[in-house]
Amino acid sequence: MAGTVEVDVWAAELDSLLGRVGGLFGRVDLRWRMRDYVRGLLGPVTRKNGWQLAEYVGHRTPEGFQHLLNGARWDAEALRDEVRNYVVENLGPGGVLIIDDTGFVKKGATSAGVGRQYTGMSGKIDNCQIGVFAAYATERGRALVDRELYLPKSWTGDRERCRAAKVPEEREFATKGDLAKAIIARTMDAGTLVAWVTADEAYGQDWNFRRRLEQHGLGYVVAVPKSQQIKSLAGIRRIDELIDEAPADAWQRLSCGPGAKGPRVYDWAAAKLPANLVFDSDPPTHHRWVLARRSLSDPSDLAYYMAYAPTTAGVPELVRIAGARWAVEECFQAAKNECGLDEYEVRRYPGWYRHITLAMLAHAILTALAARADTPVKGAAETNPPASSRSPWQKSADSWHISSPHPGHHAIPVPTH
Repeated sequence: MAGTVEVDVWAAELDSLLGRVGGLFGRVDLRWRMRDYVRGLLGPVTRKNGWQLAEYVGHRTPEGFQHLLNGARWDAEALRDEVRNYVVENLGPGGVLIIDDTGFVKKGATSAGVGRQYTGMSGKIDNCQIGVFAAYATERGRALVDRELYLPKSWTGDRERCRAAKVPEEREFATKGDLAKAIIARTMDAGTLVAWVTADEAYGQDWNFRRRLEQHGLGYVVAVPKSQQIKSLAGIRRIDELIDEAPADAWQRLSCGPGAKGPRVYDWAAAKLPANLVFDSDPPTHHRWVLARRSLSDPSDLAYYMAYAPTTAGVPELVRIAGARWAVEECFQAAKNECGLDEYEVRRYPGWYRHITLAMLAHAILTALAARADTPVKGAAETNPPASSRSPWQKSADSWHISSPHPGHHAIPVPTH
């Protein structure tokens, strides 16, 4: 980003994009103020606060930017939709939607949603805000496409505090999972051609979250804790217990995609679960799976997943989707380090959404330019085929299944897995 050529390239792309989104900003001066703000977010500014951004783009004071974020009339939700559409156009349809949250460490108690809460960013409880995000990823790249600010009950239960931070009256308490479901519904309602969803165990362990994805017809591979219960005709079992019973030849060595040091290779075991009579069509269009990832260097290091996949999908595809989840961490790192995602000075609810959306726009520009310049990354999985064995794990054709205890029983007449 430091070179003059690079600056000229993204500045030209920003000018082109301004024609697309400029109508969302009612006045000409507001459009150019938005352009300058994004130009500052993309620029080589040490700390992207109001004063330094203003200085970089040639403004005497940051008052114009403060007005853009806090007082001006424009629709951050409409801009969010344009960012999502722009990303999908540049990265291509049929990608993976990745759900995750990240923290923004803040001082004081007046910033909307701030409080003592756990954030994976620091790995501890901090005084911070939490944002729930969606990233969109294909082999051409990845970028953030949606966001919601999490408000703890300490906020939604104090309406005066909410009013002071300009939180809308209709905004009630919603879990991070609820916010994620709203993001997914919004993405689907917009007609975005998403093929898969993936998320970490904070979301994956929620049956309602998984079921909502199924209702949207979306395939998923989501992480779950080792204590996750799996219901089948064989009984209710913890997922780690099921995986412990996997035959040695049920494990395959597969790459879940390219990493900084080459293919990310692990041992994987996967098995189909019986169909669910309550939810599934006959014949089913999708299968549910249990999936586990085992480290090559430390076989005691395992991660667990549940999956819902089209009947045509095999284990290498599930592994690829599981590996796609790392892309959201790359998005957070790039958007924070290069586009000032976390370097805002707004305290009110609307200001948070406006800054975050403009930072997402800046990151989307970098992603689009990289996608046009680079050759698509293939990242094809590398496979050592498995063999055969006995236990609840039974092999049919080229797939493993968690079998029922009685021959001929293949469906689960219960509402959950």
